[in-house]
Amino acid sequence: MEFETLLQRFTHAVENADYEGFGALFTEDGVYHDGFYGAFEGRDAIIAMLRDHFYGTAKNFKWVMEDPAFAAPFGYARYIFSYDSTLPESEGRHVVFEGMAQFTLQDNKIACYREIFDKGMPLTQLNFPPERIDKSLRRWTKALLSTDRAQNM
Repeated sequence: MEFETLLQRFTHAVENADYEGFGALFTEDGVYHDGFYGAFEGRDAIIAMLRDHFYGTAKNFKWVMEDPAFAAPFGYARYIFSYDSTLPESEGRHVVFEGMAQFTLQDNKIACYREIFDKGMPLTQLNFPPERIDKSLRRWTKALLSTDRAQNM
């Protein structure tokens, strides 16, 4: 499968709540590193993430991958992503942010997905109070700083 086709299937599955189709894009032991929720390992966990976390808190997803680049086994794309919140405290708020995605492929399946985006931007669009944003950003900072990668810097 060509990388651009994989990206189309990936975003289409998210936008259309195709949980099983989304999971099928990953290897059995694939990992999805979500910028908000953390890592989900294995198809069942990835399917549950899309169903329970994405569609449990939002609807009307749009995800556009742009400028894809592929050099086996890695694929990259910048993206723009949006959704409408269904969280009680921010019901109906439309959120838009951009980021970068990295895919590690194995046998035409996603073995690992990672993303980078400004996490503060969606939180402010959800109109979260400053204390909640601060708490989230501090938690994500602590998680990064506890990694071997960060400690070796």
